[in-house]
Amino acid sequence: MENYEKAEQDYMSGMKYKDIAEKYGTTINTVKSWKKRYAWSRGEGAHKAEKVCTQKSKGAPKKEAPIDDGTKATLQNDDLTPEQQMFCIYYSRTFNAAQSYQKAYGCSYESAIANGSRLLTNDKVRAEIERLKEIKRQQIVAGADDFVEIQMRIAFSDMGDYLSFGRETVRIMGAFGPIKDPETGEYLTKEVNTVHLAESCNVDTQIIQEVKQGKDGVSLKLADKQKAYDWLTKYFLLHPDDKYKAEFDKKRAEVKDDTGEEILKNMQTIADILKNPVANRRIEDFEEKADE
Repeated sequence: MENYEKAEQDYMSGMKYKDIAEKYGTTINTVKSWKKRYAWSRGEGAHKAEKVCTQKSKGAPKKEAPIDDGTKATLQNDDLTPEQQMFCIYYSRTFNAAQSYQKAYGCSYESAIANGSRLLTNDKVRAEIERLKEIKRQQIVAGADDFVEIQMRIAFSDMGDYLSFGRETVRIMGAFGPIKDPETGEYLTKEVNTVHLAESCNVDTQIIQEVKQGKDGVSLKLADKQKAYDWLTKYFLLHPDDKYKAEFDKKRAEVKDDTGEEILKNMQTIADILKNPVANRRIEDFEEKADE
């Protein structure tokens, strides 16, 4: 779960901006931007947000009223438990029953898979979700900021967040189980290349394009990073004053290679390891082969 998602739960429970910022090692302004970007909304009875001066300076632009996305009414729905209220809110945003259930109830992913779809059969829960969906249909849900944000998440996604690969020592197996050294009686071992996928509940599944299990192992494909780079570059040329441009330039400088070639090269190396699990082969072997 991302920090802004955890922070939203703290905000819903009544925690102040200052305390949230200290908890997640960020600034109050960042927390406030999360609230605005992800439309956090408290129900009645929660602590009020920090007081701000309402006196406006002469000529100051009028602040637009926040769009009602229906979640405030959800949090005031006495026909639902607090967990069911949060489930409805999360589900109306993601349409993923398992992840919504896990966030709302704080349970294991296995339990969420079993109970998420079952909760959708609850008449009151279903009715509340349909109400939220109807409000979305009547509003322009996706604006320019939404498109920029998801393209940036794709462009700067890190394959390391989704899997880890390396080498492990395993026992050599025979027809009847592990093989022992006839002299020492110890199990014989060898080193093999390994790839471990992260749990789906711990990653940003929105930018995963494909996951499949084949005869050569598991393969994972993220959304096209190069297309995201190209889209963002064209967008910021047309909108050089966009609020996300500085953040984009900063992240691109950190990557140092905005062509995406190095990223694709690393992904190919991982694919080769999966397809050719040869004992004692190093990742460097693949890189040297590619350079020849």
